[in-house]
Amino acid sequence: MIPVDTHQNPAVGRWLAVGQAGHADARQAGKTAAAGALTGEDPKLLVVFCAESYDLPELLAGIREAAGDVPMIGCSTAGEISAAGPGDAGVVVAALGGPGFEIATAAADAANGRLREAGAEVAACFEETALAGKSHRVLLLLTDGLVGDQTEIVRGAYRVVGAEVPLVGGCAGDGLRMAGTAQFHDGRVLRHSVVAAAIASDAPLGIGVSHGWRRVGDPMVVTRSEGNRVHALDDAPALDVYLDRLGAPPAARHDPQAFTLFALTHPLGLSRRSGEEVRFVAGADFADRSIQCIAQVPQGGLTWFMEGDERSVLEATDGACCDALEPLEGRPPLGLVAFDCIARRGVLGEEGVQAEVDRIGEQADGAVVAGFYTYGEIARTHGMAGFHNQTLVVLALS
Repeated sequence: MIPVDTHQNPAVGRWLAVGQAGHADARQAGKTAAAGALTGEDPKLLVVFCAESYDLPELLAGIREAAGDVPMIGCSTAGEISAAGPGDAGVVVAALGGPGFEIATAAADAANGRLREAGAEVAACFEETALAGKSHRVLLLLTDGLVGDQTEIVRGAYRVVGAEVPLVGGCAGDGLRMAGTAQFHDGRVLRHSVVAAAIASDAPLGIGVSHGWRRVGDPMVVTRSEGNRVHALDDAPALDVYLDRLGAPPAARHDPQAFTLFALTHPLGLSRRSGEEVRFVAGADFADRSIQCIAQVPQGGLTWFMEGDERSVLEATDGACCDALEPLEGRPPLGLVAFDCIARRGVLGEEGVQAEVDRIGEQADGAVVAGFYTYGEIARTHGMAGFHNQTLVVLALS
């Protein structure tokens, strides 16, 4: 077990703590991490991030053994984050509690095209009276990034909570296998789902967003697309344009796993009314020569290839943390929760990833850090748009 990380506001008794474990035995790992996180009185919520390779029902049983019926949400990951550093085969549990927090959780099935409906269903948990009376609110969403266009989930949630409640969160991972992710709600393992925690607080909350990618080459027109699948760029097969213009290695031209590794560090940029957005290229169809993204790529829009390096990505890390802390108006944070795209990890490498986690910890100034590497990120603070790819999103709580 890695040492427990905890932080408390002594004036009000509100607290946030993180436990972490790497035991091979799933039940023991869950029990150890949960016990480490439950350091304060009146726990209100557990948020669980863990490797998909665990026996997930056993892991959640271990968490329940330590935490009882404390409300829980969580998901599988493409790597876990804590102040101790990045991980790939463990479990991180964040717990918050004490006076001044009110919590409600929900889960919904997003299979068979029910993405917008699922977003609306989980957002309805904000209708509870205790949450409505709080000055500072956020809806934390954890989704299956492989189930379809994630912008639909954001739209569904926005339809219910409107502009007054920001959205934050990320898409579950499965260690880059791209086969299937898991979501957790109150001890249950779910698939093709959305889980959410409505968090209301007496103290400010902040959200920061930054990606660190820059444009490469000339823009192109998306001449044919369907939802999140791009068939043609500048009237040529999208996969061929993508591979040829970026000089992809031979293996990426026929091997799905090699393509995924190459695409991690070569996203698409989109021109949107709200500004520039990034799209994670999650896969390719070598038969029809199309590429698949995690979210919608509109037909007729402009797109371009993007790249980054360690410096640009780490600068974005600092920017996201600073933006998340600004709304706290000088109050010390209880902690930061990071939703970091797995593609950024691919750019940084192992030493760079440790440097990034260290920088997040420095920005937290002694407060706790938790999070995971995602297949997509959610951050809606203004307007209707709120789904991001290959971006760092940070939630700060005070």
